[in-house]
Amino acid sequence: MGSWGGGLPSPLSWALGGLIVLRFLVDTSQAKLAGLMQRPLVCGQLITPLTGYSNAGEAFAIDNGAFSRFDSKKFKSILQRDEQHKAKCLFVTVPDIVGNARRTLELWCCRHRFVKGWPLALVMQDGMEDFDIPWHDLQAVFIGGGDPWKDSRASQDIVKTAKTLGVHVHVGRVNAYKRWKLFSDLGADTCDGSGIAMYDHMLKAIEERIEGNERTLFDGEAASEGISGGTHQRLQRPGGERLEGASDSDDAGG
Repeated sequence: MGSWGGGLPSPLSWALGGLIVLRFLVDTSQAKLAGLMQRPLVCGQLITPLTGYSNAGEAFAIDNGAFSRFDSKKFKSILQRDEQHKAKCLFVTVPDIVGNARRTLELWCCRHRFVKGWPLALVMQDGMEDFDIPWHDLQAVFIGGGDPWKDSRASQDIVKTAKTLGVHVHVGRVNAYKRWKLFSDLGADTCDGSGIAMYDHMLKAIEERIEGNERTLFDGEAASEGISGGTHQRLQRPGGERLEGASDSDDAGG
């Protein structure tokens, strides 16, 4: 996986025709994750107090579970349990208040009551654009908040600022292509979605949209340049290594 300096792993981004794409951390069991890790859009595990799955030994992040109800005892238990895996941790979300930036920042100021010695993520909540974000103290930002705010210009500007500063960006509740595409285009690093974790067809739907869009883009470029045939790139590592399911030619119609 490369060096893990500063508590964060080396880049987990993969490429789509030379472009970096957003990848999923999945809240699931070790056994299921082993299969999912063969999929280009999956890069690791999301661990939460709500499900409490054991650490699979891959790149991972720990969410505090506050979207449902924060359980301090379970949260601290997971931190203690996974201490041995800390070197592969992307971030731990500091407890937050859903939809309330001011209260979330107050909890951030008390963060050491909950977690010490881990790479910390501040959860972005509705209204965060009106406050000073403690960029010097955090290692990642987690785009939370209600759906309208999550997809708003304010949220997008926070992502742009984070990426300019070289801060890891994770996006919560990504269960469909539209939101995946929005934040992938902004350069976000990782995401998660409860639907993706529970239903394989939801991840497959995003994969199929990516493949379809890529095929359309390539075919259009090929036609304009007078290139025949259906050869096109598929999801691949930045170094160009072809992934499972990729082919040098596409015999499918349409």
